[in-house]
Amino acid sequence: MSTKSWHLDRRTFLVGTAGVSLSLPLLECMGDEATQHSRPKRMCAVYFPYGAMTPRKDSPEKDWGWMPQGEGREYKLNKSLQCLEPFRKQLSFLKGLSHLNGRRMGGHDTADIWLTGAQFKGGTFRNSVSIDQIAAQHFGDATRFSSLTMSTDGGVGEATRSSTLAFGRLGTPIPAQNRPRLVFNRFFGVNSESAVRQRKELENSGSMLDSLLEHSKTVRKKLGKNDLQKFDEYLDSVRSVEKRVDRSQRWLDIPKPKVDATDLHLDSDHNSPEEYIRTMYDLIFLAFQTDSTRVATYQIGNMNGATSIAGQFPQLLGFGKKIHALAHGWNKKGGGEALGKWDQYLAEQLARFLDRLKTTQEGDGNLLDHTMVLYGSSNSTTHNNNEYPLLLAGGNQLGLKHGRLHNFSKDIPLTNLHVTMLNRLGVPTESFVDSTGELTDLI
Repeated sequence: MSTKSWHLDRRTFLVGTAGVSLSLPLLECMGDEATQHSRPKRMCAVYFPYGAMTPRKDSPEKDWGWMPQGEGREYKLNKSLQCLEPFRKQLSFLKGLSHLNGRRMGGHDTADIWLTGAQFKGGTFRNSVSIDQIAAQHFGDATRFSSLTMSTDGGVGEATRSSTLAFGRLGTPIPAQNRPRLVFNRFFGVNSESAVRQRKELENSGSMLDSLLEHSKTVRKKLGKNDLQKFDEYLDSVRSVEKRVDRSQRWLDIPKPKVDATDLHLDSDHNSPEEYIRTMYDLIFLAFQTDSTRVATYQIGNMNGATSIAGQFPQLLGFGKKIHALAHGWNKKGGGEALGKWDQYLAEQLARFLDRLKTTQEGDGNLLDHTMVLYGSSNSTTHNNNEYPLLLAGGNQLGLKHGRLHNFSKDIPLTNLHVTMLNRLGVPTESFVDSTGELTDLI
C-alpha cells in the first residue's frame, strides 16, 4: 500500500497500556482535510487603557499621533507605530469606529463593553456576552481550553472598572489570570497527581454539580422576578464549572504539549513591566502554536486609575508618569511626545508578538495568517468615547484584506467589526447588539 492511499485522521492517537495515549503530529497522510478544512482559526484581543495620542492637525507633536497620516494604501505611520511598518500587508487601521452605546457612558466605563457593545441603563450594571466567548463556545471541545483570559490586574475588578475583557453567556465577568507561571503550569505543566486520582476527583465533582443543578429546578420555581435574575447568574457560573469538569475528563489521558520555557520570565510581575508584558504575549503565542486554545484576551491595564497595578508601568519604564497622568497630559506642552513614547513602547511589544506569529509556519502560510489580532482602546483621547484607536492584524487566510487605513463614518458601530470577525472565524453571525452589517471593506 502506498503512503498516499492511506488517510489518517488528524485526531488519531497512539494508545498504549493503562489507557495512556499520545497525540500525533500533523502528517502528510492526514491529507487535504488536515491541511485546509481543519486548519485552526483563532482570535486574540489586546486592550490598553485611556486612549492614545491623537493630536490636532496643526500640533507640533503631530508626528507622535497614534493613527497614521494620509488615507487608503498611501498612509504614513507616525513615530509611535513606526515599528509596525513590516506588517503593512497583514494589518488594517480602523479609524472612526466606536460603540454607539459607549458614547453616552463615563470615560472610565467603556473597557467593560469593548468586546460586548452592551448598553448600561441607569444605575443597573448588566453586561452581555463578549465575542471571544461566543467564538469559544462555537469551537467547543476542539482544544483543551476554551479560552485564555488574562490581564495585568487579574480577577474581574469592579463593575465599570473591569479587570477582564471576557464576559459569559449572561454577561457575567470571567476572571482574568495575571500570574504567568500559573498560566504556564495550567496549559503546559506536568501534573504530579496520578490520572486515577484526578479522574476520581473529577467524577466526584461532576456528581456534586449534577445534584446541585437538579435541586436548582425546585428552588427556581419558588423565586420572584428579581431573585430569578440573580439565581440564573449563579446557575450560569455553576454550569461553567460543570463544563470545565467535563472538558477536563475528556482531556485527562491526552498529555499536555511540551514547550521550551527557556526564554520565558514566568516569575515576572508588575514591578518588571517589560518582562511581564512580553511573557503574557509569549503565553498567548504558545497557546496558539500548540492549539491549546484558539481564543485569547489580554487587558494590559484596566480603567481604574486609583488602583490599577498597570498604572505605574510607564513610570517604571522611564516615561515619567503613570498611565492616567500621561493620558491627561496629551494636549499640554511636551505631553504629546510623552504619551506617544508610551504608545510606541506598547506597539513594539505588539510587533514582537506579530513577528512570532508571522515567522511560525503553519501549512501553506503562518500562524498570523490564521489568527486575527484586535488591538486598541475604548477611548481616543482621555475619556473621549469616540473614534477609538484600533487596528486589526492577521487573518489573511481567513478572508481579511489588509494594507489600508480605513476611515469609517461615525454612524457605523464597532459591533460591525465584531460581526465581521465572528464570521471570519466560521461563527455564522448576522447581527450582534446594535450592528448594521459587516465591514465589507475588510473582506
